[in-house]
Amino acid sequence: MKKLLSACLILFTVVCSAYAADEKEAAPAAEYAYYGFEPEIVTNYISNRKKLGFVKISVELMVKSPDDLVIVERHDPLLRAAIIEVLGNQAEEKVKSLTGREEIRRECFDMVNNLLTKEAGKPLVVNLLFTSYLYD
Repeated sequence: MKKLLSACLILFTVVCSAYAADEKEAAPAAEYAYYGFEPEIVTNYISNRKKLGFVKISVELMVKSPDDLVIVERHDPLLRAAIIEVLGNQAEEKVKSLTGREEIRRECFDMVNNLLTKEAGKPLVVNLLFTSYLYD
């Protein structure tokens, strides 16, 4: 009887320690939230042709927590204007190339975080995504 009780106790200890190790390894899930600019952003860019070039994009901002959405929403007009300014200063070749698109996205990301740092005291945006990107 003592051997059976000892075996059960050892088994229980091993199972409990394995369960505790799993809990320690599991990191708490991040509560990312997304803010989308509505309506889509439409603006002109620098074109080599006689016809004006335009770009129409959907932008989503990824923030660390739902609490940050309130701050981002409050500064929506400022952030939208900054993105329009960045897009309006781009050359046609950059707007139409994949590498140029990534450079523009990165420039928008940096501009948005710089503005949020000035206005809110810290950079809130983890990532800036172009979910739609059309140009002519």
